[in-house]
Amino acid sequence: MPPPNRTSGSVHDGFAELVAARRQSRALFWTVGLFSFFANLLMLTGPLYMLQVYDRVLGSQSEETLVALSLLVAFLYGTMGILDYARGRIMARVGARFQAALDRRVFEAMLKRSAVANDPAAQTGLTDLESVQRILAAPAFMALFDLPWTPFFLFGISLFHPWLGILAVSGGTLLVLITVLNQIFSRQPVQQANISSHRAGLMAEEIRHEAETIQSMGMRGAAFDRWNHTRDESLVESVLANDVGGSFSSLTKTLRMFLQSAMLGLGAYLVLQGEVTAGVMIAGSILLGRALAPIEQLVGHWPQIQRARRGWQQLGELLGKAPPDQPRTALPKPAARLEAHALTVVPPGDTRAKLKTVSFKVDPGIALGVIGPSGSGKTTLARTLTGFWKPAGGTVRLDGAALDQYAPDVLGQHMGYLPQRVQLFDGTIAENIARMVTVPDSEKVVAAAKMAAAHDLIVSLPEGYDTRVTAGGGRLSGGQMQRVALARALYDDPVILILDEPNSNLDNEGSMALNNAIKAMKAAGKSVLIMAHRPSAIQECDMLLVLDDGHRTAFGPKEQVLREMVTNHQELMKSSGMGGMK
Repeated sequence: MPPPNRTSGSVHDGFAELVAARRQSRALFWTVGLFSFFANLLMLTGPLYMLQVYDRVLGSQSEETLVALSLLVAFLYGTMGILDYARGRIMARVGARFQAALDRRVFEAMLKRSAVANDPAAQTGLTDLESVQRILAAPAFMALFDLPWTPFFLFGISLFHPWLGILAVSGGTLLVLITVLNQIFSRQPVQQANISSHRAGLMAEEIRHEAETIQSMGMRGAAFDRWNHTRDESLVESVLANDVGGSFSSLTKTLRMFLQSAMLGLGAYLVLQGEVTAGVMIAGSILLGRALAPIEQLVGHWPQIQRARRGWQQLGELLGKAPPDQPRTALPKPAARLEAHALTVVPPGDTRAKLKTVSFKVDPGIALGVIGPSGSGKTTLARTLTGFWKPAGGTVRLDGAALDQYAPDVLGQHMGYLPQRVQLFDGTIAENIARMVTVPDSEKVVAAAKMAAAHDLIVSLPEGYDTRVTAGGGRLSGGQMQRVALARALYDDPVILILDEPNSNLDNEGSMALNNAIKAMKAAGKSVLIMAHRPSAIQECDMLLVLDDGHRTAFGPKEQVLREMVTNHQELMKSSGMGGMK
């Protein structure tokens, strides 16, 4: 499938990756082409058999000749069937190889671009890859190997008689014109139908995830009305696309059948005129059907072809916008020293900076509390420190090395992150704590769970660590999910622990467990950053960073910052259990 027009250097690189993945199967393409050569050559078996039967067997009344020809034809058709079967199996493996070569690359590109708002390529990357894989293994793609033979078959008909050739070429030209018109008129309806169907699917998934809220707040009717409106649009667009595609498909089929009958009629007329034999009449009709079959097959599968073309286009754009990570020199395990200098962050899809020239430093064994009103940039800072968002200006360094010097997975191993909104994954609790590795390290899983005070909670479940949970937590409460997520953040001994509103769903016991985990991290020479609203969350903090509208308004020892920034700091410190500090 040829890549569409390329508009930029980065997009060009994306299509170059697709072409390179396809080129890995170049030898198999040549093999299929070779098999297609012989398969199409053997397609002449039927017309030649008809010629021999009508012009030789019926004239000579020789049963021996008929039997010999029939046996030869059976052998040739069997060979053709084997070749056709073999090339179908080869193309299925070409499609599988193409998808396997790009699965990881597309998956990682989707993760990179998922931070960019309203990027459709990031939402459909794997689906687009699957659509291209399917077309490679589909009969419609095989028709492309047969299509170059159409002119040869038409030329063969012309050798029988010029009038038969004119009819065949005229009919073939008309079918090609219909194919072009099909592409022109069906492109927009098919694209709109796919977009509407995707939008309806996303809304249905969103409703499914928020089923609890919808059910408990009496929103079922309203949710259905909104989804049904989107679904109706999808159905209307799908019906319109089917009407357009079906019209051209029916027209193509009808015209092909008419042309075969017309070939018989013209052949019969020429037989009556004594210009051709009866065998030519039958052979010409069979040959015409074979010549036009690839065109009819392409028209019949046009929606699938259009979907694959759109998938190729979006894949090229996705890979171009999210280039592969370059190999990085492996660095030793860093010390828990984190420093931000003049950090400016513009969230993807936004035009206004959420953090503006923020600087701070966290040394090993220190817990830093990041406080400020809602919208001040605390979550933005957390996402930037984990490497999820890239700074627009300034730098973030871990033990002196900029974050982009670490490969994403390596940086993730050094960072423990508890997001504001906890999300588990389909799998066991042990797999979730072990960050979804295929074979969790049981000792590390249990150690992380004990550090998060989640061990007793987990073993009290019927299946313990092997209890399966869903993306929404399943049978776990919000507080239990929070503690499992905290254990996940602590898994594999990270050097930096970043907690975004960590006690939002925790009870008193969970808050105590959180504080104990922070103490343990500090005692081990690790660093902790806590984005918080509640005073109890900063109980174990040594330093405070105050943000307001993305600016740093204060940074320093906790007591000093509270004294400077909060007039009632004594009451605040008393509520957090530190009233005796001076």
